Amino acid sequence: MSRKFLLLGAVFAGLSVAAGAFGAHSLKGLISADRLVVFETAARYQMYHALALLIVGGILPHGGSARSYRVAGWCFVVGIVLFSGSLYVIAFTATRWVGAITPLGGAAFLTGWISLAWNLWQKKE
Repeated sequence: MSRKFLLLGAVFAGLSVAAGAFGAHSLKGLISADRLVVFETAARYQMYHALALLIVGGILPHGGSARSYRVAGWCFVVGIVLFSGSLYVIAFTATRWVGAITPLGGAAFLTGWISLAWNLWQKKE
C-alpha cells in the first residue's frame, strides 16, 4: 500500500507542477483573473496533498495503525480529485454548480489530516 501512495503522490505532484507552469505561462489572457486564481488554488492544494501522500507512503511501513494511514492516504486522493478537480473544471468552464463538489473534497482533506494526526498520536515510540 505504501508504494501506491508514493506513486500517487509523485504523479499528483508532477501534475501539479505542470498545472502551475501551464497556469503561469499559458492561461493568462485566456481566462479571467478570477478564474486564474481558482486554477492556482487547485494546483496549490493538489501539491500540498501530493506531498501528504508521499509522507503517508513513507511512514506507512513503520508501524502504527496501517488502517488509519490508508484512510488518510485515500482521503487525500479523494480530496485531490474532488477539491482540485472541481476547481479545475470551474476555472476552465466557469460552470459554477461544480463548486458544490468542492467542499466534499475539503472534507476529505480534513478527514485525511485528522486520521493521520490520530494515528501519529496513538503511535507508541
